[in-house]
Amino acid sequence: MGRYEELDLSKVRTYKAADRISKISARNIALPPREGMTLRAFLDNLPDVLKAKDLKILAGAIVRAKRDKQPVIAMFGGHVVKCGCLPILIDLARRGFITHFASNGAAAIHDVELASWGQTSEDVAAQLEDGSFGMASDTAETLNSAARSAFGGTLGFGESIGKLLVERKVPFGENSLAMQSFLLPIPYTVHVALGTDIVHQHPDADGASIGDASLRDFRIFAASVAKMDGGGVILNLGSAVLLPEVFLKALSIARNLGNNVRNIVTANMDMIQHYRPLNNVVTRPIISGGQGYSFTGHHEIMIPLLAAAVCEQSAENG
Repeated sequence: MGRYEELDLSKVRTYKAADRISKISARNIALPPREGMTLRAFLDNLPDVLKAKDLKILAGAIVRAKRDKQPVIAMFGGHVVKCGCLPILIDLARRGFITHFASNGAAAIHDVELASWGQTSEDVAAQLEDGSFGMASDTAETLNSAARSAFGGTLGFGESIGKLLVERKVPFGENSLAMQSFLLPIPYTVHVALGTDIVHQHPDADGASIGDASLRDFRIFAASVAKMDGGGVILNLGSAVLLPEVFLKALSIARNLGNNVRNIVTANMDMIQHYRPLNNVVTRPIISGGQGYSFTGHHEIMIPLLAAAVCEQSAENG
């Protein structure tokens, strides 16, 4: 016997694993892929656990929201545009699975550049060296003109951008979320933090116009949130701070005015999980009812995967 006492395990209480309530079943595990398998088979073969299970649940919630005529609001940041995901989001809107788009100013800038010239995203590090970063005059002219056109009127910033792109007959407008939202039509709201976008560096940037247009968009966004009366889905795609904050304020207004915005489904999808999306999107809004999900992954993989799951579940449900 050693110097230190050992606990006697001879009298521990045991049970049979077969009789235990377990979290994982053989029914939940994945099936291997096979050559020529369909997309539906691929999704069905995913393990029915953790994030794969959550993804299927989220897709089902979007399908049900469409069926029940509840809002599905997709908020997104600039990286979603640069990852080439706009055609997928536009298609979901055309199919009726998304009823409102909301972005920051950076996303609108990338959308305008892709629609107008078929390219976007400058080399920030290189152009910062000589002070040319953000100095594209045609980009600034388009965005700042849209803001001035909206000033004092009825159009929000996003709608004014879409209208301007339609009027200018931009060559790559088919994949412009601003333009296609205007044509569908569904709301596309742009939520700007003054001083954060390259177009604010230009002499034609007018703070009154930008602020007026973006504030109107906030009220339009809040109206969509208020319609989530006992249902609906909020997607936050790659906005770490701005849009989660916008959503939280809109949610507070909606409830303040007596709207029962509860039992909603929220989801955050990003390459890294940040504090504000996890709190302002995933957890706080559903304290009194609903479900919140978080997914960590690259937009160019996760957004097409979610869209595919939505389309397949919709087809399966007739």
